[in-house]
Amino acid sequence: MRGAEGAAAVAARRAGAGALAGAVLPGRARVVAVGACTAALGAAALAAGAFALGGAHWSAAFPGLLPLAGVYVAVDALSGMFMAVAGAVVLAVAVYGIGYCARGGPHGTASRGVQAALPVFALTLVLVPAAASVSTFLLLWEAMAVTSLLLVLAEQRERSSVREAGVWYAVMTHLGLVLLLAGLALFAARAGGETFTALRAGAHAMSPLARGTVFVLVVAAFASKAGMVPLHPWLPRAHPEAPSNVSALMSAAMVNLGAYGIVRVAFDLLGGGPRWGWLLVLATGALSAVHGILQAAMASDLKRLLAYSTSENLGLVLIGVGAAGLFASSGHPAPAALALAAALLHVANHAVFKALLFCAAGSVVRATGLRDLDRLGGLRARMPATAGFFAVAALGAVALPPGNGFLSEWLLLQSLIRGLAVPGVSTAIVLPLAVAVIALSAGLAAAVFVKALGVGFFARPRSAQAAAAQESPPGMLIGMGLLAAGCTGLALVPGALGNGLSRAVAAAGLTGGAPLSGGGLDVRLDRLAASFSPLWVAGALAAGTAVAALLVRVTTRRGRRRGARLWDCGGGAPTPRMSYTATSFAEPLQRVFDDVLAPEQDVDVTPLRESAYLVEKVRYRRRVPDRIEHRLYRPVLDGLARLGRGARRLASGSVHLYLGYGFFGLVALLLALAVGW
Repeated sequence: MRGAEGAAAVAARRAGAGALAGAVLPGRARVVAVGACTAALGAAALAAGAFALGGAHWSAAFPGLLPLAGVYVAVDALSGMFMAVAGAVVLAVAVYGIGYCARGGPHGTASRGVQAALPVFALTLVLVPAAASVSTFLLLWEAMAVTSLLLVLAEQRERSSVREAGVWYAVMTHLGLVLLLAGLALFAARAGGETFTALRAGAHAMSPLARGTVFVLVVAAFASKAGMVPLHPWLPRAHPEAPSNVSALMSAAMVNLGAYGIVRVAFDLLGGGPRWGWLLVLATGALSAVHGILQAAMASDLKRLLAYSTSENLGLVLIGVGAAGLFASSGHPAPAALALAAALLHVANHAVFKALLFCAAGSVVRATGLRDLDRLGGLRARMPATAGFFAVAALGAVALPPGNGFLSEWLLLQSLIRGLAVPGVSTAIVLPLAVAVIALSAGLAAAVFVKALGVGFFARPRSAQAAAAQESPPGMLIGMGLLAAGCTGLALVPGALGNGLSRAVAAAGLTGGAPLSGGGLDVRLDRLAASFSPLWVAGALAAGTAVAALLVRVTTRRGRRRGARLWDCGGGAPTPRMSYTATSFAEPLQRVFDDVLAPEQDVDVTPLRESAYLVEKVRYRRRVPDRIEHRLYRPVLDGLARLGRGARRLASGSVHLYLGYGFFGLVALLLALAVGW
C-alpha cells in the first residue's frame, strides 16, 4: 500500500517540478527538463497503477485543501488500471516529446505556456481515476479540460484552423462538464453526501426516475469526452490540429477517461443502470464504431484519419461496457464480467497502438510538414524506423494476429456470442448486430491502415517535401520504441494482465468471478472453459512464413539474370501521378457506402473563349462531410448566427435604451420571484 501511495506522491511532485521548469527555464533546457519530469511522472503513475492492479488499495483525505468539500482520493484495481495505462503513455510520449518539441518556436510547442501546461495535463490524466469525491473529480476533470485546451491551441498563430478547433473543443468539453455537473450534483443530493463512499451507500435508496436521470446525464457527459456520436465533432478537429505529442496523450489517455467515468459511476457508484440505459450505451458504441471507421476510410489527412479511428475504438469499448451492463441487469454475471474485461483490455491495447500511431504521424509531419496522404509517399526508404513503428501499430489497429488489438476484440466477440444465451428479445436482436458491427469495423480498419501505410509510406513520393524527408532524431525514435515494445508485449504475453483485469472488473462491482487468468503466455477464460495463447499463434505464423520462404528458395531455379527495360505499353516510365492516392484508394468504399456517407461532388468545366465546344480545363472536387454533424449541428449553428445578426438591432448604442433593458429586466425578475414565492 505504501508503494502505491508513494508513487502517486512522486507523480504529483514531478508534475510541479515540470510546470516550474516550463515556466522559468530557457529554450532547449526547458524542453528537456519538462520532458524528463513528465516521463518521471508517467513512470510513477505506472508503478502506482501496477501496485493497485496487484491488489494494493489505498485512500487519503485532505479536508482542508478544498474549501467546503475537501479533497478525497482512493485507488483500487479499476483506478489502477487506468492510471497504469495513462502512466505508460505519458512516459513514452514525454520521451518522444523532447525531440519533437526541440524545434518548436517561442510561440509554439516549445513556448513557456505550452511546456508549463504539459506536465499539469499529464498529472490530471493519472489523477482523475484516483478521485474519490464529486468535488475532487470535477476539479481534476476541469483542470484536464483547461490544460488540454491550452495545448490544443499551441500552434494557433501558425494556422487559423487551430483556433476553429479550439472553439469546437472548448464548447463541446464544457457542454459535457455541464451535463456531468448536473448528473453528479443530483446524485450527491439524493444520496446525502458527495464522497464516493456516500454515493455507494445512498444509491439504492434513490427512486428509479432519479437513478435513470443520473445515468443518462453522466453517460452523455462521459460519452462526449470519449468522442462518441453525436457528441464527437470536437475530436476530428482538435486531435489533428494539436501538436502530435499532445494528440497522442489526448487520443490514447484522455478519451479513455470517458469510458472510465461510465464504468465507475454506472457500475460502481450507482450499482448498475436500467436495461434500456445499457442498450443505449451499446447502441451508441456501435454507431460510433461504424461512423468513425467509415469517416477514417474516407479521410486523406493522416491525423484526422487517426482521430476518427479513435472514435471507432472507443465505440468498441462502449459496446463491451454496454453488453456487460445488459448481461448484469439480466442476472448473468459471468458474460458480464467477460465483456467488461474485454472492454478494459481494449482500452489498454488501443492506448498503446494509438499513441504510437500519432507519434509516427508526428514524425512524418515534422519531417515533411505535410499531413495529406495524397502528397506523401516514399517514406519507407527515407524514414525506415518510423515506417516500421507505424506498421507495428497499424497491425494492432486492424485486430489481426499477432497484433495487440486482436485478443481484446476476440474476447469481446466471445462475450457477445456467449451472451446470446441470455433470454430476452432485446439481446436476441442487439447482440448479433453488435457482432456484425465489430466484424465490419475490423474489415474497414484493415482497408484504412492499408491505405495509410501503402499510400503514405510505400508509394512513390508525390511532393518535394516527401522526397526530401529524413528520419526523426533519436529521442523521438526512443519514445516510439517504448510504445512499440508495449504493443509487442501486449500482443505476445497478454496473460500478464489477466489477474489484474479480473480485479478491476471486481472493483467495478461485477460479481461474475474472475473472467480472465493467466501467467503470461496465455489467457484463460475460467468460466467459459476456453483459452488463447497469442505467443503460440505468432510462433506458428513465423514458422509458416519461414517454411514458405524456404520452399520458394529451394524450388525456384536460379537462372541467369538479364537486365531489361520493363514494357511500358509505349506510355513511357510511370510517374507518381499514376499511382494510387488515398482519395482514389477510398473511392470504391465510398461507392459501397454512398447512401450512408452522402458525398458531395462538383465538376466545373471551363470552355475556351473562342469556342464553347473546346474545353480549357476541368476541375473535379469531392468532399465527404460528416453527415451527422452536417444534419445536427449545422442547422443549430446557422440558427444561432441568424439570432446573433438579429440581436445586433438591440444594440443601437443608446444609453437610455440600455437603461430601459435593465429596468424592465429587473421588473420581470421581481414579478417572477413574486409569483414563484
